[in-house]
Amino acid sequence: MNQTAKIAEIDQKLSHGLQRVLTADKDELFQVMQEADGEILLAALRNRALDENHLLALLKRRGLPEEVFTTLQNGRRFSESYPLKFALAGHPDTPSHIASSLLPQLYIFDLIKLCSIPGVPPDQRLCAERVVVQRLPGQPLGNKLTLARRGTAAIAEALLREGLPPVVEACLDNPHLREGAVHQFISSAASNAETISMIARNGRWKSKPNIRLAILKNPRTPAVWFTLLLPGLPPATLRELLSVPRLTGAQKDLVRQALNSRGGRV
Repeated sequence: MNQTAKIAEIDQKLSHGLQRVLTADKDELFQVMQEADGEILLAALRNRALDENHLLALLKRRGLPEEVFTTLQNGRRFSESYPLKFALAGHPDTPSHIASSLLPQLYIFDLIKLCSIPGVPPDQRLCAERVVVQRLPGQPLGNKLTLARRGTAAIAEALLREGLPPVVEACLDNPHLREGAVHQFISSAASNAETISMIARNGRWKSKPNIRLAILKNPRTPAVWFTLLLPGLPPATLRELLSVPRLTGAQKDLVRQALNSRGGRV
């Protein structure tokens, strides 16, 4: 068979394939969504029998061409489908410009879910986090508490900075929360006696040396924590605390007492 004949045969097979998927019924389309590629797959997206379930089945596949995502984004038939928006936004192969346009349209807890889906590219995760963080100020307390427990490090840290005592307490138990964020919060104007005491009592944070020291350097720290924490510190650290200008006179008196009790010189 010469080259011209081969090309004609390929064109004929492609033509038959395109015609088949354009007229396939709903059951046949599910098979097409699982197996077809290239022009055949793109043609199937124009089939009038195509529905949301076919597209959701398609988006379980990996390695889809960019044209599929562009076609789905530009199509009007399913433009209001929330499940399709979520599936597109969370698909590892969705181009970043398409995903970023869909993320603001998702519910806040679906954005959290998207952040934990294996294979979601880091830039999509970061974009989802940013959308959540932007919405935090307007969330009711119940949502903030749930987000504080389940959110990523960036989300937990943003909630911690708000300084609401019940939300702070929930953040402290978030496994993603980083020590640096807790240290920064203690040193910030958002902390107060109540939230500092929460950190000082928390089983995860109370034993960390840098956190304990940050607590003792805050003028809003209640005296009871000086009484409990100072005995475990070496004299050099106690002298360092005496040089902290933010501490109140009463707090420095407690430091001096701790130093004197061990025979140290002030």
